Amino acid sequence: MQTIISENFMEIIGIIVAVALLIIYALLKKSEKKEIIKYQAESKPEIKPVRPAVKPIEKIEEAKPEELIEQVQTPEAVLPINRKKRKLAPHDKITKDDFATFKGIKILIAEDNIINQKVIAGLLSTSGINITIANDGQEALNILENDSNFSIIFMDAHMPIMDGFQATRAIRKNQKYDHIPIIALSGDTAADDIRNMLNVGMEGHIEKPLKMDALYDIIYVYTTGRESQNNSEESHVSSEFDSEKGLEICGGDKNFYLEILSDFTTKYSDSANVIQKLINASDSISANKMLLDISGVAANIGADDLHEIAVNLKNSISNPTDLEYINNLKNYKRALLQVCEAIKEYSQTK
Repeated sequence: MQTIISENFMEIIGIIVAVALLIIYALLKKSEKKEIIKYQAESKPEIKPVRPAVKPIEKIEEAKPEELIEQVQTPEAVLPINRKKRKLAPHDKITKDDFATFKGIKILIAEDNIINQKVIAGLLSTSGINITIANDGQEALNILENDSNFSIIFMDAHMPIMDGFQATRAIRKNQKYDHIPIIALSGDTAADDIRNMLNVGMEGHIEKPLKMDALYDIIYVYTTGRESQNNSEESHVSSEFDSEKGLEICGGDKNFYLEILSDFTTKYSDSANVIQKLINASDSISANKMLLDISGVAANIGADDLHEIAVNLKNSISNPTDLEYINNLKNYKRALLQVCEAIKEYSQTK
């Protein structure tokens, strides 16, 4: 009996020892794992956030358009040395008469909305500023190919055929136009919209609807004040028509000459659209007759360039299938607009 108890006791002791050894082994393993994790953590290199090379604009979504123009400077938008700005001089409330300060400068306005065209032309009508209007970006590029002597380009952001973004990129790729600042003309005032305009090479932004003070400030900042000295002061000779020649044809009768000029703009200012409709209707006879009349009157008023362009268009519509007339019609439309604007300016000074 005593032997059995002794054997059972020894067995129990053995079990206890085995369990104790397992517990000790488990504790040792756990401690070893902690040491490994600690070592890995201590040996891992510290990763610090990289500081951006350019300080980002703070709260850009709350920034005003004029603030963005000062803050956002991308490689494309940086002003070259020959497109410097001048500091705006303090002034009182601006009136139409104040724009006479800029007499003699030339402005190209790329704007497809006829009402907006009339608003701008109306604001500047008595200023002596030479205004050329393009109805889309492609037309603006065509105008620049023939005449790049502009002080400012006002560029509508959203136009058919070629929008203001595409036109600005094309202009900025041509060094011949480096001297001309491009000002965005848009109702878009969100931060992202302004930033996109600056990124393609526009240097400023003027909001629609136009405010007289804002327009004055933009023109002042982006002109030197000496443009009128660099432009011809001859009142009788225009790049669109030679009024001395026209007066001579009219026997020197100024009132008669002004009457003919007025009749020309009244009767033919929309002739490009009328001719297009006649061509579409396959009525080349009527289109030819109109162009024959226009070319003759253009020669009589001294608009020699328009006379030649009208003759070229007349000759090309005799065979409209070769599509040559399309370019000639575009040239005619542009020349006609320039002559009508020049006649308007000339008539207001007489």
